[in-house]
Amino acid sequence: MNKSQLINKIALDSSLPKAVVGRVLNAFTGSISSALKQGDDVVIIGFGTFSVRNRAARVGRNPQTGQEINIPAGKIPGFRAGKTLKNSVN
Repeated sequence: MNKSQLINKIALDSSLPKAVVGRVLNAFTGSISSALKQGDDVVIIGFGTFSVRNRAARVGRNPQTGQEINIPAGKIPGFRAGKTLKNSVN
């Protein structure tokens, strides 16, 4: 499901206009992004937790040349599913 399909589904289920749902979804994702940027976790009970994870520096390999390259340490976004979400998938 892509973003436009998600907007259509939410609009259908909630009887709200697609334009309103689109703005709400953009505000939702923007809020999560800004919270992660500040180093905060975002916890949605029953759905999951968005957090920032630290990735250690490592040595990689260029697939075209086989040459080793150093990949620097960095921060990446992470998501851990909540119990309700896990149960709904199984």
